[in-house]
Amino acid sequence: MKITGVRTHILEAALSQPFGSSRAWYDTRGSMLVEIETDQDIVGWGECYGPARMTAAVVDALVPRLIGKDPLFTEHLWQMIYGGLRDHGQKGVVIQALSGIDIALWDIKGKHFGVPVQQLLGGAQRSELVAYATGLLRRKAHDPMRYLAEEAAGYVAEGFSALKLKVGFGVEEDAAATRAVREAIGPAVKLMVDANQAYDSVAAIRLGRMIEQHDISWFEEPVPPEDIAGYRAVKAALSIPIAGGECEFTRFGFRDLFVSRALDIAQPDTCAAGGLTECKKIADMAEAFGVRYTPHVWGTGIAIAASLQLLAVLPSHTPFSLAALAPMLEFDRTEYPIRQAILTAPIEHTRGIVLVPDGPGLGIEINRKALARFVAQ
Repeated sequence: MKITGVRTHILEAALSQPFGSSRAWYDTRGSMLVEIETDQDIVGWGECYGPARMTAAVVDALVPRLIGKDPLFTEHLWQMIYGGLRDHGQKGVVIQALSGIDIALWDIKGKHFGVPVQQLLGGAQRSELVAYATGLLRRKAHDPMRYLAEEAAGYVAEGFSALKLKVGFGVEEDAAATRAVREAIGPAVKLMVDANQAYDSVAAIRLGRMIEQHDISWFEEPVPPEDIAGYRAVKAALSIPIAGGECEFTRFGFRDLFVSRALDIAQPDTCAAGGLTECKKIADMAEAFGVRYTPHVWGTGIAIAASLQLLAVLPSHTPFSLAALAPMLEFDRTEYPIRQAILTAPIEHTRGIVLVPDGPGLGIEINRKALARFVAQ
């Protein structure tokens, strides 16, 4: 089998109302999908997390290196691309582009052998995942304490047993929002907070100490990703587990985080950190260091499916224990018209549980009419 074509699909959709994290406001959301064709009429799909036009440019530049290659040689092709661009792209958009290509190759491999990717990665340990709801961003409306509490209570009513609150809007305001959400959801639901790199270690520690009383399951990206010393300081000062890694790349980047003991929970994004080939290696390394692995997922149904295929294979955080804790799936609940529309059969949750697709490859099919509807202008 040979690769005969590689296409990029830049998609974009307007939002009905803007939402904001600590870093920016958004009135549109986009994505960049990779389609790889073969001479056996098998097509694979991948997704790149990151700036769509930049990752598309990298993928387009790599097409001549891929045409004529055997798509089943996933490890060889990963090493070829990484090695060929090592001088220029050990992190960032080059690895994000490589991630989308790699996911598409695994999709092809699974379809070729007629099995889901999870089987090729070693076999599933679970057929479903507990999902946590990601939402609770800011809106351009008055009284965030009220609308955040109402939104959080809505997720609990849907059946979610865990959810994540965006913080990073000022220590006092964050503490008040955390208290309001905790009161709205009660003590039994897991609550995580995500600062999206908003603070330095001094402010992050101050916030952490103010919200420790609310039984926070993790504090995500408390400081910028470059500040490993800051991560260590926050981790040492708080009882709350510290999470991060959505802006880190490859096993080499995570090696440094693990050796420095900067994280309790690693959050590589499968569509950014190197694809399925690399993220399985990162997960294995996380297990060796005693670091939990809960991937960042902020993309379309392709990103969700790829993450599910990997999560199905990973061991529990405490393997062979009667109280074993399985990794969770991040399940974005914010407005994103593209997310499920591009799939012929959307990946949904039932009372906070998401099934792992069991069809060949990623286990999904693409709705090409939706691709045409959302193509960026």
